Amino acid sequence: MFLLAGLGNPDQKYQNNRHNVGFALLDFLVSAENYKKKFKGLLAEEEIDNQKTLLLKPMTYMNLSGESLFEIKKFYKIDNENIFVIHDDLDLEIAKIKVKNGGSSGGHNGIESITEYIGNDFNRIRVGIGHPGEKNLVENYVLNDFKKEEIKLIKNSFASIKKNLQLVLSKKFDEFSSKVNNII
Repeated sequence: MFLLAGLGNPDQKYQNNRHNVGFALLDFLVSAENYKKKFKGLLAEEEIDNQKTLLLKPMTYMNLSGESLFEIKKFYKIDNENIFVIHDDLDLEIAKIKVKNGGSSGGHNGIESITEYIGNDFNRIRVGIGHPGEKNLVENYVLNDFKKEEIKLIKNSFASIKKNLQLVLSKKFDEFSSKVNNII
């Protein structure tokens, strides 16, 4: 069993924010009516590459994402190696994707919360949102919506991720990254 957890903030006003790119990817993969309220989040179940896969959108707000992941991990007894957290990354240009296992939070509060609850040896699917250029502009930047031209790049990236998702679940990260980043 796999868990794909997309990070974001639950209020409608955050829906199209850069910080909500994890939620946006899960919404691209699964229809909204497939989600049920469970484990302090919205949970859907899908078959991906013949594997039961849970898709989670924590409703605890970004900074407390670890609470929801911990509950679902404990209930389903999911190993960290089968957990994939999708989140925004300021250090990657718009729509670029990087996948890795473990590492630091890089200052991402959602990742820090998850690390606090389950350790840091889970997989990360990092979606580039670009950087505003100055550190003091970051908070407002991540809570602003994507520009129209950026949305097109993100949606193209999402389509490529969906097409190649089985590579991530098989932990063929280099092959996955090569395929999804060659569409832009």
